[in-house]
Amino acid sequence: MNNTRRPILFVTGLSGAGISTSLKALEDFGYEVFDNFPMSHVTSLLSEQGFEDQPIAFGFDSRTRAYSPDRLIQMSREIGAKIIFLNTTNEIIQKRFSETRRTHPLAKDRTVTDGIIYEREWLSPLVNAADITLDTTDLSVHDLKHMIESEFSIGEHDQRLSVTVMSFGFKHGVPREVDMVLDARFLRNPHWDKNLKPLTGQTPEVQAYINEDENLEPFYSKVQNMVDFLLPNYNSEGKSYFTIAFGCTGGKHRSVYLTERLGEYLKQSNYNTHIRHRDMS
Repeated sequence: MNNTRRPILFVTGLSGAGISTSLKALEDFGYEVFDNFPMSHVTSLLSEQGFEDQPIAFGFDSRTRAYSPDRLIQMSREIGAKIIFLNTTNEIIQKRFSETRRTHPLAKDRTVTDGIIYEREWLSPLVNAADITLDTTDLSVHDLKHMIESEFSIGEHDQRLSVTVMSFGFKHGVPREVDMVLDARFLRNPHWDKNLKPLTGQTPEVQAYINEDENLEPFYSKVQNMVDFLLPNYNSEGKSYFTIAFGCTGGKHRSVYLTERLGEYLKQSNYNTHIRHRDMS
């Protein structure tokens, strides 16, 4: 049993969804990490001298000897571990295995697609049982590490809400890992000005153009007031990270400007703030 309440994490999920990246991030943040560790040895390892207080993370996937989703769920309850499930789309998994030229662990005697489908069905009990599910479809390696740090890092960030403010273009799809989506498409669009079209919402010229819209300040003021109300309450409730996304048509002008503006405001308000522009380039 986890009597000391030290953090114990079981990191699992679909092959190619980012398990290794997550474990490397946890190791950087002070966790003792064991990747592809035999499940039958977990309890004995935790009882060894020297591990009583050490934050620890185990990585389990379909390569793990005697891997069983049901057993993993049962074991997490017995020792008080949190299950972190990494998920993504079938298309992204295929792309990642193709780029790395690695073989899918369940596609030895079948196609990669069949291996992915089989693994997703096999791991389905973990989706509902997981304490936290992270969809890595739209996340870069840096974004995933930031998300892991926000939720699980040891030290000063543990008690401080981490906020990601991001921009995106609706024509490229709405981001998956978002808590709040704000639509900025009603604001005047610099895209239709031939001099501003090549620029981004980070430039003074585009910002000045958007600022001329009489609806901008009422909109931004309401957003800022809402954020000022919500974030302290989320922080008190124990939420570790929160993602706000501004969307416009292409994700290059209006959403970028609003993301920069709110992001700088939150930094000044002492939130651990990460600014991301998904579709700016």
